Amino acid sequence: MDGWMDALNQTRVTEFVFLGLTDKWILEILLFVAFSATYVLTLWGNILIMVTIVFTAHLHTPMYFFLSNLSFIDICHSSVTVPKMLEGLLLERKTISFDNCITQLFFLHLFACAEIFLLTIMAYDRYVAICIPLHYPNVMNMRVCIQLVFALWLGGTVHSLVQTFLTIRLPYCGPNIIDSYFCDVPPVIKLACTDTYLTGMLIVSNSGTISLACFLALVTSYTVILVSLRKQSAEGRQKALSTCSAHFMVVALFFGPCIFIYTRPDTSFSLDKVVSVFYTVITPLLNPLIYSLRNEKIKSAMKQLRERQVFFMKSCT
Repeated sequence: MDGWMDALNQTRVTEFVFLGLTDKWILEILLFVAFSATYVLTLWGNILIMVTIVFTAHLHTPMYFFLSNLSFIDICHSSVTVPKMLEGLLLERKTISFDNCITQLFFLHLFACAEIFLLTIMAYDRYVAICIPLHYPNVMNMRVCIQLVFALWLGGTVHSLVQTFLTIRLPYCGPNIIDSYFCDVPPVIKLACTDTYLTGMLIVSNSGTISLACFLALVTSYTVILVSLRKQSAEGRQKALSTCSAHFMVVALFFGPCIFIYTRPDTSFSLDKVVSVFYTVITPLLNPLIYSLRNEKIKSAMKQLRERQVFFMKSCT
């Protein structure tokens, strides 16, 4: 506790200044319009998936339970960074207080890590369903599903606390310009008034290891599934491939940027901002699009839900 307070006492910087995505105001307006539309569609698409699953009885299965949790995490994940980014696109001076920066950093890693663990769990769910279907009802019952979701939030919280502690324990007494549009560990610790090599290595060993290890586990899981499909019927193979291909697209879109950013210590590239936009803004929108457009059950359930809504509105008039 004393070390934590000492770090806070050494901190002189009270706010950080974002450089943002661009300094051209015309481009900022265009980006504001594009990202505002993307954010609204992200909220609408993920909420629609959650409502569809909750109000459709035959979707009350482990796969769709995890999918609804993924939609919730995507809403939270994008809401941590996008609103502040949209505000910055309209302001000449883009600032954030030190406390709000640390808060944003904490929740960014909480939801990102929770999504990593959830995607890994979803891959395991598909492995059990396809490779050992007779054991599926016992292995993936609702009690186990709830325990897995609790574990992913616990793991995400522990990871985020570690990242936050490693960041806040450093002294910030001079530079306060962040070459980004949100607070993340790598660009923030570069502003510390001390050598951050060891801290950077600890961060890579934490974030990088989680991202890479879970990605390798996912690839292994889907490889085993693909090999096992040779024993399935043609219809079973088509159904499994459709489901797994959608899952793997989401995995590739999310893990690619995470591995690119968090597996290299104290190194930055001009491409970092573009990659960050992709996994903080674009991916949360693509998830509902991929699952809804490629999943016949989801599309059918949405259609039925819409018909019930229309019927209810007509009966009330």
